[in-house]
Amino acid sequence: MKHVRQLTFAATLLFIFSTQNCLAHFGMIIPEKSIITQDKKNAKFELAFAHPFENKGMDLEKPEKFTMTVNGQTTDLTDNLKATTFMGHKAWNTDISFKRPGVYVFVMEPHPYWEPAEDISIIHYTKTIVAAFGDDTGWDEPVGLPTEIVPLTRPFGNYAGNSFTGKVLVKGKPAAGAEVEVEYYNKGNTLLAPDDYHITQVVKADSNGVFTFTCPRAGWWGFAALTEADYTLQDPEENDKGVETGAVLWIHLDNFQKRD
Repeated sequence: MKHVRQLTFAATLLFIFSTQNCLAHFGMIIPEKSIITQDKKNAKFELAFAHPFENKGMDLEKPEKFTMTVNGQTTDLTDNLKATTFMGHKAWNTDISFKRPGVYVFVMEPHPYWEPAEDISIIHYTKTIVAAFGDDTGWDEPVGLPTEIVPLTRPFGNYAGNSFTGKVLVKGKPAAGAEVEVEYYNKGNTLLAPDDYHITQVVKADSNGVFTFTCPRAGWWGFAALTEADYTLQDPEENDKGVETGAVLWIHLDNFQKRD
């Protein structure tokens, strides 16, 4: 009996730990590059929902909205999205042609994702900022999402090892003490974390909704500030359930380059 109890306890721990591991969902907007130059004026954008470090995808239904905001003007690009796969699951992509200088803010508003393991719906308002042709203004301005991360560090033109600071807003107001999950997009699944704790980093925002995180490696880093919505949505069985809203921001960091 003692042996059975030990096995049951071990199985319970494994279940709990596995469930905790499933918490780090990230909406993803990943362009080919975060800085557009005259050498290449087009960029392909991938839209997905996944565990970015573990390379485990989830199906993303066609977003309710995919928009581009520059110089105060917002363009709806939802109809330009094409179905594709990302990490073996349903995803979307599109090609964007940049014609003018500017700081372009791309936003994905998805359909609510029902997560039975957590008994909640998840909505990640996902944002990626791209600079084009040398413009460097407007990256620190909110775009009016229900929840979003506003950069306080310029979100492009950064080196690996730089610290990034952002401010979490919910309904336009600072989210005091918001929990921010941080994950590296392990493209190609070439990296291995020392243990499960290292997969998703966690940092708390201060009383003004401000947080800072140092990114140790070049590539795409995702920040997801999670808060509980003040409304409910129905689950597949038409029961009212809570909603987790995520303000997600992706930034890219680069290595130094050697001269030829």
